[in-house]
Amino acid sequence: MSAGSDLEPTPEAGQFEGYERPTGRIGVRNNVLVLPSVICSHVVADRIADAVPEAVSTPHGHGCAQIGSDNDQTRRTFLGLGSNPNVAGTVVVGLGCEVLQSDDVASRLDERGVPVRELSIQDVGGTEECVEAGVEHVRDLRRVARETAHTTAGLGDLTVGVVSSDLDDSTVAEADPLVGRLAESVVEAGGRVVVAGSERLTAHPDDARATAVDEATADAMDELLTRHRDYPAKATRIAAEAGGMEFADTTASWGGLPVSEVVDYGDRVAVDSGLAVLDAPSRFEEAATGLAAAGAQIVVHVTGDGIPAGHPVVPVVKVSGDADTVDALAEDIDVDATSADHAAVRERVLAVANGDPSRAERHGLTQFAITRVGPSM
Repeated sequence: MSAGSDLEPTPEAGQFEGYERPTGRIGVRNNVLVLPSVICSHVVADRIADAVPEAVSTPHGHGCAQIGSDNDQTRRTFLGLGSNPNVAGTVVVGLGCEVLQSDDVASRLDERGVPVRELSIQDVGGTEECVEAGVEHVRDLRRVARETAHTTAGLGDLTVGVVSSDLDDSTVAEADPLVGRLAESVVEAGGRVVVAGSERLTAHPDDARATAVDEATADAMDELLTRHRDYPAKATRIAAEAGGMEFADTTASWGGLPVSEVVDYGDRVAVDSGLAVLDAPSRFEEAATGLAAAGAQIVVHVTGDGIPAGHPVVPVVKVSGDADTVDALAEDIDVDATSADHAAVRERVLAVANGDPSRAERHGLTQFAITRVGPSM
C-alpha cells in the first residue's frame, strides 16, 4: 500500500476503490499537499511534509522574479496541483515578499472547494515557527482526509495522463502501441486521457490539425502550433526525430483517438470524456507536473531509457519496450512491453489506482518541475 492510500484491494475486475471529492472526481491517493508558493519556501515545505505521514511536497524553483506569461502559468499550475483529485487538502507555504503570494494561491484554491490552509515564513516569525505551524495545519487536514468517503470506480472515472519521453525503436514498436490501446479503453469506458508531447504536433502541423474533432479544437491546435513556431529555441531532439517519422508512429501512445481538447499548461481538462492534448514537452518531470495540474489521477510514462522517477502528486506507471532496460531496471519498470499485452497494462493501471504502489512509489523517487514559457530572471 502506497503513501496516501488506506484502502484495501478490491477483488472486482475492472474496478478500484477511490476517494470522493466535492468536485465529483475520484482520487486514487489521499495525501495532503504542502505547496511552496516560491523557491524560497520549498525547504520549509519539505520539512513540514516530512514530519507527517501521507503528506507530500513539491520543491521547485519558481514563484519569484517571474513576469508575464511565466508568472501566470506558474499560478495556473499551482492551482491545478492543489485541486488534483489525489489531494485531500493543501497547505500553501510562502516567504512573504514573493511575486506569487501564498495567500493569493490559497484563496483561489478555496474558491475551487479545496480544503486549504496558508502561512508564510515572515508572517509567523521565522523558519522554525513556520515548520511548527505548518505541521499542525497538515495534521488538521489529515483528520479531514480520514473522513473522506470511499467509492467504487472504474476506468471511466479516470483521467489518465500519458507521456512518452523518447522515440526509440523499442518505444515506437513495442511500448507506445500498448499504451495507445489503454488510452482507447479509457475513452471507450467514458474516461479521459490527457497526453503531453507537443513536439510531436509541431513536427506534423497539418496532421495535428486534422485530428481535431471540430473547428474550435482545430483553432486551439493552431494557436498551440503558432506558439511553438514563434519559439524555435524550444526545439528538442524528439521534435527533430519526429519530423522524419510518420505522424501515426510519433503519436501511437495516444491511440487512434481524435483530439477533443487542447489544454494550456497548468489548466485543467474540461471535456467529460475523450482525448485532450496538453501543451507540454515530453521531458518527464515537466510533463508529469502539467498532467497532474490538468487533473490526471495517474500517469503512464513510456521510457526506453528507463527513467525511474515518479511524481509527488500522482502515481506513475513505467512502461518500457527496451529489453536491455527492462533487464537492467527490473525493479523500476511496471510493465515490460516486450512480453505484456494490452490487458496487462490496463490491469496494472487499475491495481495502482486501487492503492498498489507503482515501482517509483515503492522507491520513493519523485521529480517535480514546471515548464517555462520564456527566459526567467
